[in-house]
Amino acid sequence: MAVIRFKALEIVSQRKPSEKVFPSSKISEYFGENVFNMEAMRSSISSDSFKRLRKAINQGDKVDRELADAVAAGMRSWAMSKGATHYTHWFQPLTGATAEKHDSFFDLTGDGEAIENFKGSALVQQEPDASSFPNGGIRNTFEARGYSAWDPSSPAFIIEGTNSKTLCIPTIFVAYTGEALDYKTPLLKSLKLLNDAAVPVCQYFDKDVTKVSTTLGIEQEYFLVDKALYEARPDLVMSGRTVFGHSPAKGQQLEDHYFGSIPSRVHAYMVDFERAALRLGIPLRTRHNEVAPNQFECAPTFEDANLAIDHNQLLMDVMSNVAERHGFKVLLHEKPFAGVNGSGKHNNWAMSTNTGVNLLGPGKKPKENLQFLTFFINTITAVNKHADLLRASIASASNDHRLGANEAPPAIMSVFIGQQLTAVLDEFERTSKVPMEKGDNMYLKLGIDRIPELLLDNTDRNRTSPFAFTGNKFEFRAVGSSANASAPMTVLNTIVADQLVQFRQTVDQLIEESGMKKEHAILQVLREYVVESKAVRFEGNGYSQEWEEEAAQRGLSNIKNTPLALDVYGREEVKELFTRLGIFTEVELEARHEILLEEYIKKIQIESRVMGDLAVNHVIPTAIAYQNKLIQNIRGLKELGLEDEYTESTLEAIKKMSRHITTIQKNVNEMIEARKVANKIEDARERAISYNEKVLSYFEPIRYSVDKLELMVDDEDWPLVKYRELLFRH
Repeated sequence: MAVIRFKALEIVSQRKPSEKVFPSSKISEYFGENVFNMEAMRSSISSDSFKRLRKAINQGDKVDRELADAVAAGMRSWAMSKGATHYTHWFQPLTGATAEKHDSFFDLTGDGEAIENFKGSALVQQEPDASSFPNGGIRNTFEARGYSAWDPSSPAFIIEGTNSKTLCIPTIFVAYTGEALDYKTPLLKSLKLLNDAAVPVCQYFDKDVTKVSTTLGIEQEYFLVDKALYEARPDLVMSGRTVFGHSPAKGQQLEDHYFGSIPSRVHAYMVDFERAALRLGIPLRTRHNEVAPNQFECAPTFEDANLAIDHNQLLMDVMSNVAERHGFKVLLHEKPFAGVNGSGKHNNWAMSTNTGVNLLGPGKKPKENLQFLTFFINTITAVNKHADLLRASIASASNDHRLGANEAPPAIMSVFIGQQLTAVLDEFERTSKVPMEKGDNMYLKLGIDRIPELLLDNTDRNRTSPFAFTGNKFEFRAVGSSANASAPMTVLNTIVADQLVQFRQTVDQLIEESGMKKEHAILQVLREYVVESKAVRFEGNGYSQEWEEEAAQRGLSNIKNTPLALDVYGREEVKELFTRLGIFTEVELEARHEILLEEYIKKIQIESRVMGDLAVNHVIPTAIAYQNKLIQNIRGLKELGLEDEYTESTLEAIKKMSRHITTIQKNVNEMIEARKVANKIEDARERAISYNEKVLSYFEPIRYSVDKLELMVDDEDWPLVKYRELLFRH
């Protein structure tokens, strides 16, 4: 194994930055060239068909078969002009990855003539085999039928393989019986729900608002390691993270990697994958070094949430594929290395109107600020009411390693809003009366002259907050780097929509029953919400022990592991919320709960098996072999009559190594037995809890002894690529 390690290091030493000449330095000249966007549609289908399709996309109208045939013909013509020979429905099953089944445009006529064909029926619907995708007990394994259906709001695109090009059509994915088997279906439902709830509230302030879109910008953090080093670490290959590895003398403590000069080989990779992403219409704008060594980040501009999530899923594929030709592996696991920062996928969420207003953007006029405060306070109130549901939406085995680990938000859901907005909300709470005056614009007296003009940078940044307001958006920082962002965004959209509906009903009731003026009614309800949601607002250090204690006093949950976090999906009030709003049926919700539990179990199971294999078959033999070398050395010294302090210290080292070897073997054996016990438990929740409380409890003592042996065994003999090599070789 040590031979493999040093061979891998030799390969790394010979790597050079990949040189690639691009046809243009202007992004605008190639942005979206592989996307069937509005421009491509306009040039590929008739003017009438284009208008009808655009109307269907903008207003949510159904696409009839006649229009589908026209679009399919144009899409095929465009795709083939780009060199595509196949098409696929591209969907997002509950595996967390994307899925595709390729079909050729090639067909035969009745008399055997070869033609290229793509009908509207093939565009609108396909029947990929659904038997092996997670379904949570919705269907039997032998029942294979499932349907993918075209999502016209997310444009088709072309993926370039090594020797071929494929037209990819974003779709939803449902079971034969109609239940959603993907992430996109509930997301689309939640986006419509939020629009329907937000528009009536907007019309308190502007009657011209007829549509509210959810916008999203997803920052993507990731690690890069050389492919040769990656392949020499079985734990990275099998589980995406290192289960062993002693911290190097230098990690991230100097923080010199953060925003530092990008290494030339990494820079070449970034430029390459960015161009591929930009050609696919993914609007990447930012690249930089993150805090940990060999950790990086890229970020796009804001887009419609559905498209932003499609683009993020596609981006992860692009990053991984391009990395191969640069000799890298992209690590998207939330915590691939102990002792340094993990990776997140910060979701920057906001709402915008068809009139061009960001509803979470403070305005310059007091009336605009009242609208801003309405949506701002309602969002905080929704988070306060459903904090446990938000926690569940980001729960996974890999994210459990990251949350609260001194670089990521804690598992306690809280909201950071900054000093200025805290002062505004505190004034709401203190003021019993709200004097109103009118001029060109209505403004409010809240113990100060008026609501202040709120600048875009009205808050500092709080890295420890899982849900932070950052000037004109909320940043959900707790989402894991490998996650499909649809899950947390579906929850966020749903709880905010439900809150806005309740707000509108309460305000209207005050106006109708008491004759209160609209502005007074809005302010009265908002003040009540400010008081109700005060517990969830926190401006301090989320990493501190003091915050854990204070949060408990405030009644905030601190659910630190996935199996318990997922319990929220079984609560009656959560079932009522999702079923009442039409996001999930009770069957779908129970199925997702089951799927997430099974995923957790399998991930811990895989890590446990990898850990046992490496410890018993690689580490222990290496340690014993090194012990034997030391024993032979001592015997030789004794034969020569050279016993001294060195031999005493060597004997003590041999004894320490023996204790560590015994500890490892004992804990591995007990861990295997704990797995066997857990595997016999039929109930998925109880099995997941057993894996968390029993199997996972052996990870730390095994790792501790292995990492100690790493420091004791001769570097030339150690079989596993070390952290200093994984984190600092590129």
